[in-house]
Amino acid sequence: MAGYREHISVSGLCGTAYGTAAVILFGFTPEQGILSGILCWMSGMLPDVDSETGKPVQKIFGILAAVVPMMMMERFREVGTTQEQIILLAICTYTAIRYGFSYILGKLSVHRGMKHSIPALFIAAQTVMLVYRSDELAVKGLMGIAVAIGFLSHLLLDELYSVEFTGTRLKLNKAAGSALKFVGKNFYPNIFTYTVLMFVTYLTLVQFGVIEGPEKMPHSFRQAVESLPMRK
Repeated sequence: MAGYREHISVSGLCGTAYGTAAVILFGFTPEQGILSGILCWMSGMLPDVDSETGKPVQKIFGILAAVVPMMMMERFREVGTTQEQIILLAICTYTAIRYGFSYILGKLSVHRGMKHSIPALFIAAQTVMLVYRSDELAVKGLMGIAVAIGFLSHLLLDELYSVEFTGTRLKLNKAAGSALKFVGKNFYPNIFTYTVLMFVTYLTLVQFGVIEGPEKMPHSFRQAVESLPMRK
């Protein structure tokens, strides 16, 4: 299994290439390119949030707890009416992620469980798209794809390290296939993961205008009924 240093090194290289390409090839601003590169780098550590102990896990939650409130600052301004309320919301978010969320994951998660999976990759990427505040859908997509690439680099590296070369032949160790997977061994974590995935996918499709939100459905349904041929 790849170590902490390998993961942050590979995701850092991916983030550098991704951010540079976003600016040079796709015309995003340098600030957007740098931020997307940082998100890609950070996401290379995300699958290991299911580890109960260790300094790498503490660093992951420390970074997440610091970055998420900054990304949600515009959302906080919509909810809070005073500067003090906004600051309190940011502090509460930091505390909830740094201590509450990390504690819950440590108790409920199993290392190399569904946090190391393709569905978890899509959940992480789409969550960033939903949380990131921007009027441009392309920018939200840029940030979400950055997270997906960083997350995928972690999974791929774990699978590569599960291949052992004995000198005459290649051998797969017991961790092979535990990262790039769609389902895990336990039923309930699978159900929970796919329920969350369907929920965030629905919200993302609504936000990107692919499907209509609940507030527009009654009107659309009424239009569909009125368009039906009526027998006299």
